[in-house]
Amino acid sequence: MRAKVIGGGLAGCEAAWQLANAGIDTELVEMKPLKFSPAHKYKGLAELVCSNSLKAERIGSAAGMLKEEMRRLGSLTMKCAEKSRVSAGGALAVDRELFSDLVTEEIKNNPRITLISEEATTIPTDENVVVATGPLTRGKLAESIKELCGDYLSFHDAAAPIVTFESLNKELVFFASRYDRGEADYINCPMNKEEYLRFYDALVNAESAPLHDFDKEHFSKDGFKVYEGCMPIEVLAKRGEDTMRFGPLKPVGLIDPRTGRRPYAVVQLRAENSKGTLYNLVGFQTNLKFGEQKRVFSLITGLENAEFVRYGVMHRNTFIDSPKLLDENFRLKKSESIYFAGQITGVEGYIESAASGIFAGLSLARKIRGEDIVKLPGTTMLGALSKYISDETVTNFQPMGCNMGILPELQEKIRDKKLRYEKIAQRGLCDLDEFIKNL
Repeated sequence: MRAKVIGGGLAGCEAAWQLANAGIDTELVEMKPLKFSPAHKYKGLAELVCSNSLKAERIGSAAGMLKEEMRRLGSLTMKCAEKSRVSAGGALAVDRELFSDLVTEEIKNNPRITLISEEATTIPTDENVVVATGPLTRGKLAESIKELCGDYLSFHDAAAPIVTFESLNKELVFFASRYDRGEADYINCPMNKEEYLRFYDALVNAESAPLHDFDKEHFSKDGFKVYEGCMPIEVLAKRGEDTMRFGPLKPVGLIDPRTGRRPYAVVQLRAENSKGTLYNLVGFQTNLKFGEQKRVFSLITGLENAEFVRYGVMHRNTFIDSPKLLDENFRLKKSESIYFAGQITGVEGYIESAASGIFAGLSLARKIRGEDIVKLPGTTMLGALSKYISDETVTNFQPMGCNMGILPELQEKIRDKKLRYEKIAQRGLCDLDEFIKNL
């Protein structure tokens, strides 16, 4: 029984770890230290490229819940993070070099894992394989994935912010479609002239995030040359005070039921998932810093207290259109032996990537051993993420990190958010324990 994992990041190491611990001899193929991507600098496996934080610790947070699920599933990431922990208040942060060294040591010392230092250029279709090559996949390997996935491979990430439905001010927003044509699928945030100008002024003066060197080759200084069709909202705004009102904020065909008149401008929100718990800001691709997005976009009518589960981003990112390609076990639908894991699947973040590797490895191991395929409970954070990336109703798919908005609501109504989230987390962990017991 053999398997191959391509990519030695968090997801790849977790997938190899799960396979090996299930008795599967596994080759882990990683191009470092022979070759480095533009973002990677350290020689070891599971390099943390950006922050050294693995997010919040408390169980009643999305990140805390996911990390506890990972621990219970035998996570290598969590094992090494505990040994390399540094002080970070309520978050789990690590000494990134020590963390990488610990993961590398564990991988090299596992008798069922063979670490191969070479650059993979093709995806073998005749082997059991997990593809965990990360968001900077390029060159011949990217072409091989494109051949495998067709037109469902994206090379850039242009995403608008996503907010929770429950956090919207329902007294100020309204459902409607333009000219009442079709279903009222959009939530509309109406603004009068004074509100619009206040928002406009904040937007054009907001601070943008700096571009990485490997982004600059694709994006120009004053805008994103690859993205003329989905330009950053702040760049569009700088073209003139009324430019947004003739673009994504046009109020034509909409009547505010509170006033009986057409608003001066309208921001529209579109459902992000089939449950209607998450909504994205239509046309709001942005490169503003996250704190600036929270400050500026909260000026939009109805978003005063909006909970942002994901901020807008525009950067180079390779990911597949997972809802069209993968099932909720991270398996390629048209193949029994090819699985994907990590940010290339559209899960975003360190722990999300690692967690996807855990489940992809576990699922492939069961397939190799001739065991039944299992599905994680949708009440778990990892289960909800796996369902999100494989939800065929999701259109215009964009990467997503863990958040409470993708979990099913409790049957009981709890007004206190902190208590409600704790109850949601405990429910998911209980369901995960039952799932593990039945494996």
